[in-house]
Amino acid sequence: MADLKYKQSVFARDGNEVSFVKIILSDGTLANVLYRLTQFCARSKVTLILALIFQYLNKLLNQCVIGIRADFGPGLVLMHPVGVIINSKVSGGERIVIESGVVIGDEKGVSPVLGDDLFIGAGAKIVGGLRVGNGTKIGANAVVVKDVADGDVVGGIPARSLK
Repeated sequence: MADLKYKQSVFARDGNEVSFVKIILSDGTLANVLYRLTQFCARSKVTLILALIFQYLNKLLNQCVIGIRADFGPGLVLMHPVGVIINSKVSGGERIVIESGVVIGDEKGVSPVLGDDLFIGAGAKIVGGLRVGNGTKIGANAVVVKDVADGDVVGGIPARSLK
């Protein structure tokens, strides 16, 4: 529920006051719900098979692959889930907005740790054992391979500070 309420506040911040019903029917909500069901099943050890089924449904219906052990706090928003790939070892904070085509992946056995209040633009890649600080904005198609400081805005290949 926190994911959906935060999504509604993101729309409102952008000047689009929308009803909760519209949020439920908007692009990305099904991907969010399937991810949370996957996460719940994996955490509660209900059954790994059920977690894998929810993950597969997300891949099939949304073209979105989020590892069953990927851990995000409340307020995860998948604006457009198509092409989103997130490794199982990724850890994310609260209030993270992810656009389409984002890849958050492992390199040599380590994955990124994401802070709170992030925006990750379409097509961005975040790879390796790095930390993305709180309040960070990652531009579209940026390739992040090094730590990003709190409150920074990064873009480019490789990503660098744009402030």
